[in-house]
Amino acid sequence: MQNSETNLILIVDDTPTNLEVLSEALTDAGFDVAVATTGESAIRQIEYDPPELILLDVMMPGIDGFETCNRLKANPKTKNIPIIFMTALSDTVDKVKGLSLGAVDYITKPFQQAEALARIQVHLKLQNISAAMEKQNVRLKQEIAERANAEAALQKLTQELEQRVTERTKELSQALQDLQNAQVQLIQTEKLATLGQLVAGVAHEINNPINFIHGNLDHASSYIDELLELLKLYQTQFPHPTPEIAQKSKEIDLDFLRADLPKIISSMAVGTQRIQEIVQSFRNFSRHDEAEVKEVDIHDGLDSTLMMIDHRLKTNTEYPPIQVVKEYGNLPPIECFAGQMNQVFMNVLSNAIDALEELMGEGHSYCSLSPMIRIQTEVMGTNRIAIRIADNGPGIPKEVQKRVFDPFFTTKPAGKGTGLGMSISHQIITEKHGGSLSCISNPGKGAEFIIEIPIQLLKFSNTNWWQSQEIATNPMQSQSFPHHRKDIAILNEL
Repeated sequence: MQNSETNLILIVDDTPTNLEVLSEALTDAGFDVAVATTGESAIRQIEYDPPELILLDVMMPGIDGFETCNRLKANPKTKNIPIIFMTALSDTVDKVKGLSLGAVDYITKPFQQAEALARIQVHLKLQNISAAMEKQNVRLKQEIAERANAEAALQKLTQELEQRVTERTKELSQALQDLQNAQVQLIQTEKLATLGQLVAGVAHEINNPINFIHGNLDHASSYIDELLELLKLYQTQFPHPTPEIAQKSKEIDLDFLRADLPKIISSMAVGTQRIQEIVQSFRNFSRHDEAEVKEVDIHDGLDSTLMMIDHRLKTNTEYPPIQVVKEYGNLPPIECFAGQMNQVFMNVLSNAIDALEELMGEGHSYCSLSPMIRIQTEVMGTNRIAIRIADNGPGIPKEVQKRVFDPFFTTKPAGKGTGLGMSISHQIITEKHGGSLSCISNPGKGAEFIIEIPIQLLKFSNTNWWQSQEIATNPMQSQSFPHHRKDIAILNEL
């Protein structure tokens, strides 16, 4: 109803009943109320406690309302206080006289409470707006004066600033680049931390019961073999079973059960082994603390990543299966940030699948028959390897290739991609591993992403290279994201 500041209203009337009625109505509406019974006392009271608005009766002993209004408007301290006349008079001349003296409105007796409150609230709002505009005008005048002073000072500094513009521009450009790198690094760190939590939970919850089941299957198989041997011995010693036993053997097809039960146990063992392999792939995908450089088998990382996206490669109601052709070379152990390398593989492979699905969705016959992703690895020179991931999708236009590694650039529809995947991948390969990530593509002929990294990370730079990069891209990492290290520690315990 009112502003956060309580509005004080002064009621000037020599009739107690009027004072009581108005005071109660205004108090119930949330106003602070003061009263005066004569014009002289009202003027004295206003001097030391000015109200926000005055309700002034016209007919009073001593000086009347008109004279009281005239004196208040003549005083610079009180002239801006809005005055609403209260009168029982219906003569238009008296109303015009009151308004000509500076009153803003009038209300007639007997009072209509809703109308009186509405008029009061309107004039209080107008008063508040007027006061705010006055303050704003003062601020604007101050700002104009400050701007004039600033312009004068600026003119004096123009020559010096012209000499520093080029240097400052370079500094700002570098600061912007550092900020973008820090943003990408923070996003990457959060993604890996979330992934660590997910994989740790899934692997922990699945691994323990599956190990229990898989370990007991050997015992169950042995027990079943022994029971079947015992059954065979019974059949040998008692070749003529009772009619009840013979009937039950026929009902359960004993010969089939004896032949099929070992197969079921074997199938269960194969199933639990498969689940163990999936759990191991989860570990491999996010294994090792990505803040540390370790020797890993790159092929294990590729295989575990393929396992993570296996559901997207299989046949579904919309697309045929995507064939993955592996042409792995004889690679030595590679020093790298294993978790982040797997993230690069995930980004590149996911983009390849997206491209193939887009093409198949458009009904291109040549690709819908045999969509394919080819992964090749090889050693290059004495200290580098190359990982080539190619698809037979629609390809990438030249203008898109120029921006494919830019942060937040994406050609996908809204909600389908953030434009950070390839930018993060490029940063991981170039800044973290001193390698290169490039794209070769022609429209209609698919796309190939080539990852090159050193075999031994220490050989391409000094001993603390990756540590310096961590500080450069994320100077607060030692204090931030403590949960991130905790997640990886949980993974290492599984």
